[in-house]
Formats: sequence, structure tokens, C-alpha cells
Amino acid sequence: MTNKTQRITMAQALVRHLAALRVEMTDGTLAPYVGGVFSIFGHGNVAGLGEALAAERHALPTLRAHNEQGMANAAVAYAKTQFRQRIMAVTTSIGPGATNLVTAAALAHVNRLPVLLLPGDVFASRAPDPVLQQLEDFGSGDLSVNECLRPVTRYFDRIVRPEQILSALPRAIQTLTDPAQCGPVCLSLPQDVQTEAFDCPEHFLHPETLRFRRTPADHGELARATHLLRAAERPLLVVGGGVLYSQAWDALRAFAEAHGVPVAETQAGKGSMHWDHPLNLGAIGVTGSPAANALAREADLVFAVGTRLQDFTTGSNSLLGHVAMLSLNVQAFDATKRGCTSLVADARAGLEQLQDVLAGWHAAPQWTARTRDLAASWVARVTELTTTPPQGELPYDAEVIGAVRDSAADSPANDIVVCAAGTLPAELHKLWRAGAPGGYHMEYGYSTMGYEIAGGLGVKLARPEKEVIVMVGDGSYMMMNSEIATSVLLGRKLIVVVLDNRGYGCIHRLQRASGSPQFNNMLDDCVPEGGNASAIDFAGHARSMGAGAVHVENIAGLREALRAARAAHGTQVIVIDTTAERTTADGGCWWEVAIPEVSARAEVNEARARYEAAKRDQKL
Repeated sequence: MTNKTQRITMAQALVRHLAALRVEMTDGTLAPYVGGVFSIFGHGNVAGLGEALAAERHALPTLRAHNEQGMANAAVAYAKTQFRQRIMAVTTSIGPGATNLVTAAALAHVNRLPVLLLPGDVFASRAPDPVLQQLEDFGSGDLSVNECLRPVTRYFDRIVRPEQILSALPRAIQTLTDPAQCGPVCLSLPQDVQTEAFDCPEHFLHPETLRFRRTPADHGELARATHLLRAAERPLLVVGGGVLYSQAWDALRAFAEAHGVPVAETQAGKGSMHWDHPLNLGAIGVTGSPAANALAREADLVFAVGTRLQDFTTGSNSLLGHVAMLSLNVQAFDATKRGCTSLVADARAGLEQLQDVLAGWHAAPQWTARTRDLAASWVARVTELTTTPPQGELPYDAEVIGAVRDSAADSPANDIVVCAAGTLPAELHKLWRAGAPGGYHMEYGYSTMGYEIAGGLGVKLARPEKEVIVMVGDGSYMMMNSEIATSVLLGRKLIVVVLDNRGYGCIHRLQRASGSPQFNNMLDDCVPEGGNASAIDFAGHARSMGAGAVHVENIAGLREALRAARAAHGTQVIVIDTTAERTTADGGCWWEVAIPEVSARAEVNEARARYEAAKRDQKL
């Protein structure tokens, strides 16, 4: 290690370190660890970090965006698409630019996804105190709005002297690359400290190559897991995002085939096994298929791999938990949930270790045969649901999904579908056919309305060779759509399919199922006296941002528009009117939504009675 130093600013040291970072990919090749830096400049970062980014823009691309939350969502989507092996960074000014990161940071935290947040902060010197956009707390002189990022990041540090970057940045990178601790990190950068110079050791500007560890299972835990599996006749694999992040899909398939074990996929795990594999039962849980949920109720062992077992997977702990549960997870916090027997290990390493010690064990033949029958029946039913002509004046999501899927004339495996919130996640979880790992990109850990289009941009940046199709409802579109303009600016084509059911259709149905009156969800119900009915031209709006856009009248028009969109070069937006009243009735299970214990409405009291009856099946 050389003792030579260079006199540079803190921001220059940070940027040059990031630009030089390389990561060893799973296939052994080296790649830049940081794919780029999304930046919206203001007085808190333009002079310091902005100058440093400009100097290194050929080694570390800087990408201009239109909304801080949107660009952070795009950065998170990039990391998810790269299976957490590569990241993007995000920099903002102080004040509203920084606080706009909070939702995206929470999204990344919940989903265990890496993103490097670099918000500007107020002057460490306090010379111009209070500076423009500075929050003043009457009881704490060292507080800034960036404290909001502490609870939603895995690692937070404020750099108040330039040499602190020498220890803070490696710690941040360690968190980003740790399979168990992975999540968002924040380095809060006071704007004066960004510009201050120090003698930076040259070795800091030439960091070592990053390599990901694969944690094997403890021998004692492995023995207990082996005992549980060997005793099971009706095991069920429930696979989550950890299978994809570990790139364990081949190990999963080998394990399932060798032992005749059915596989059910969470939202994050969908795509771990090819959609038509005879042991793939499809989606599980509240948005699950009838095949997966039926065998979940009949299993004598649930083997969860790489999933955090959230309530949509477990049916609020009414679907799973009635039998023994084994959980293989790289994070002990997740592996020990719901009284599971834990197997703390990397998903691929753990499955391979189990494979070595389970020779000769097989699920009951009738269980495997039943799996194949149910899986085949569900595949046929999905075809029926997604290809039957609309039965009313307006189509519903399943028919739109079928049109999108079937528009891939060459290879559906080249498509990546992106979604996040509303009714579509339920329909896509059941009905989308993932042709390859990563082909289904759903943000459902935080279920963030507005993620979809920005997330699609991040996916396209990570996989420019793929056709990225964003499916989004009108409610989510209205919450955040500005990254359509960013995709045009950057020359990154998206196909955005907007399903307009004129309101928050998903919550509208939940509201009515809870016994409440129709209120404040559908646009037509929200017009006050003296107000005007909403008439939003989504296609016209998208065209104003530079995208090609069209409103289609029906499924036939959608199919034609999709063919044209696939042939086009720039971002295309297709709008279709849909109904909020129809959903796919097949599958699903109970989900706990608390109903008022006392109400003047008979419908609410009836819903409360159903709620109390359902809770009796809940496992605490």
C-alpha cells in the first residue's frame, strides 16, 4: 500500500472512489459497481459534488432526472434488476430534495435492496446559519431534515470533516454488498465539507475489487433441517426474492425435481422457476393461485427459501403456520420468523448443501402427482382467463395482461414487466408468465404507488437489451409520471400500458367489502358541489413529455397498439379504459384488514362478524 497522497476535495475523493470500484460478477467477469449517479442539483450539491461528477462523467455517468423520489426509485429498480450485484447512487440538494428520498429509501429498506443516497446537508461550519431550506429545531442545534433518512436506511453517516470519507464510504459499501444486511445507505454531505480539501491517500482512489460472499449453513442447523425434510411426505417450497438475488434458480429447480417437491412463488420470488414447469404451482397467498393455496393448506412441511414471510404470502398467518415450517434465509431475522426452524445461509449454498445430504429422500409419490395435476390445470385456466373476450363493456386487467403477453411475437422471455401497486399486482402475480428469472419485476414489499414508471426506467438502464413493459393504473400514473420525460431524455425506451379505471379501484373494492359506503376513491364520487368531473387525457399528457402515445378503445386496439409500440424506437404510452368492478376470482385467501367493532351501518357489522370468524383461523 502506497503512502502517497493527493490534495483533493472530499467530493472528489468520494466520486473517484465510486468511479474506480469494480465488482466480480457471478460469471467471474468484472463490471463497474456503480452504474451511474442520478442527480438533481441545487445549492446543496451543485458546487461540490456537481464539480466532482462533471470531472468524472466519462468514468461514472451522471443522469439528470425530474423528481428525486422518482430517480431514487429508478436506482432501486436498477439494483433489483441486477440481482443486487450492481447499484446506482443518487444525489440531491438539501431540504425538499433530500426529504423527497424518504419514501424511496423506505421502499429499498423493506425490499432489502441497495441504493447509495448522497443528499446535501446544511453547512457544518454554521457560518450562514440558517441557510436557505434549512430546518431549525428549537431544542437541537445539530438537527437537519436528513435525520428523516435514519430510520429508513441500513447505514447513515454525516461527513463533517473531509477525511471522514475514508472510513464512512467503505462502511457504506460494505452494507450495500452484505447479503444479509443489504439495503439503502445514506452519506449526508454538508455542502461546505463537500468542497473542503484534504490529503487523500492514493490507495483510496484505487479500491479493491468487490466480491460477494456466499454464507454456508451451520452443520447443526443443516442436520435439523435435514431431519425435518426427511420426515415430510407433503412438503411445499415457498420461494422469495432471496432465490433471485442469490441466483439460485438452477439449485432450486434441481432440488424440486430431485425430491418431487412443489414450488409456490411469492411476489418477490416469481420467476424463480419457469412458469410452465410441472412442479410450479404459481403464486401463493392473498394474490395466490388456487393450486398453490390448496397445497399450502394440505402440506405437512412448509420450506420457505429467501422470503421474509410477509402477510400477503402467509394470508396474515392464516394460510401458513399450521404445520412445521423451515426457513432458509441469509438473514437470521427472517429465518426465525413465525417459529420457523432456521437454516441461516445463502439460498444457493443452502439448497446445494441440502441436496448433498438428502439423497434417497422424496416427497410422497401421490403428493408429487397431485402437484403436477394442479399445476397443469392452473396453466390451462390462466390461458382461459387471459384470452377470453371481455364479457362487459370494458375489459378488466386479465384481458389486458393476456394482450400484453401475447404481443411478444418472437420471445416472451425478452420481456420484463414492471408494476407496483393497486389491483395489477394481484392479477399479474396470478396471471403473468415469467419466461426467465428477473422477467417479473414487482415492487410489493412497500407497494409504492408511483414506482412503476421510474422503476421501469431503472430496469431499462440495467437491461437495455430487454423490452421493458410498465403496467400502471391511472391512480399510480397520476402520483408520479415525470420519468417518462427522463426516459425520452436518456433515450431509454419504455412501453407504458395505462389501465384507466377512473380512480383507486383496488381500495374502492376493499372499502365496499369492509361494509363502508362508496366514498373518496372513484373520481366520479369525489366531485364536490361546484366542482367538475375529472376528464384526464393520459395519452395527450404523455405526448407532451415527448413519448408516442395513443388511447385505444378495446382489446383489439390494444393488440394493434402493442405491435406498433414494439416496432417503435422511443418510449410509447398506451392507454385503455378498464373496469374497477371485475377481478379474477380464482385463488386468493384471507387478508387481515381491521373492521370497526362498532358502527351504525349494518354492512360494517356484518363485515366485522366475518372478520372475527376469519381471525379464529389465524396463527399467532
